Amino acid sequence: MPSTGRFTSEAARSAYETAYRDLEALWPLPSEDVRVETAYGPTHVRRSGAGSRTPLVLLHGLNGTGLSWHGVVPALAADRVVYAPDVVGTAGRSEQTSPLTSADDYAAWGAQLLQGLGLQRAHVLGYSEGAWFAALLASRATDRVGALVLGEGITALVRPDRKVVSRMVRAAALPTARNLARLDEWLNPGVTLTDADRALARAAMRYRRRTPWPSPLPDERLRAITAPTLACFGADTRLGDPVAAGRRVTEHVRDSRVELVAGGGHGVLWQLPDRVLPLVDEFLRAHD
Repeated sequence: MPSTGRFTSEAARSAYETAYRDLEALWPLPSEDVRVETAYGPTHVRRSGAGSRTPLVLLHGLNGTGLSWHGVVPALAADRVVYAPDVVGTAGRSEQTSPLTSADDYAAWGAQLLQGLGLQRAHVLGYSEGAWFAALLASRATDRVGALVLGEGITALVRPDRKVVSRMVRAAALPTARNLARLDEWLNPGVTLTDADRALARAAMRYRRRTPWPSPLPDERLRAITAPTLACFGADTRLGDPVAAGRRVTEHVRDSRVELVAGGGHGVLWQLPDRVLPLVDEFLRAHD
């Protein structure tokens, strides 16, 4: 078994790159591509925005890339620089060159990413699987993370609902456009994805990851997080129990706040941006 991720074929890689370029065209802000060398491979980062406020690093969810933030990045980058990497070990323009075998490896990758970007202090926002990456980073690079936002970080805190896992496995076994769209509509109600978003997610299914998958962080790792932390969940999320997840945050992260957004599903940030983005902005401004 190979120790690093790869596409199933050159045709799969080519199709993914085509889908990536199509989604790239939807990025709404001027941007600069940055390449950061890490022990696990070069990381591709999209830099946008300007301003004197603390920079913000965005960590995407499953089958996503830094481009996944295109619908909300104008608000997030209104008065600060925003960095949106493609996480190493997942499909994207980053290249995994060394094994990622544990949560500690991802924590180290995140710390090296901040160092390579020259960020002495940055806020970090992770969504879904990205919240797992973000929490790992904050537990390691405690002197560099100014504030931490965990968006729908269910799997970083509690086990996902078995029904969700079952439906995801079935969709992955037969990843047709129809099956993936039905899964998205069920898991992320109220979120309208573009055709380009859907095409890139489908193309990512032909990338074979060789990385650890998110699992609930142990208590001691949560206690290691010293950054002020906002955990935001859709109150109606189907991914897992948001109340139990929020309880773990408040019990173990000493400077923390939990928000359950009424009517929100797993994609609450994109479903209800007028309610969630002001919460995030207020929290980040308080800790700039």
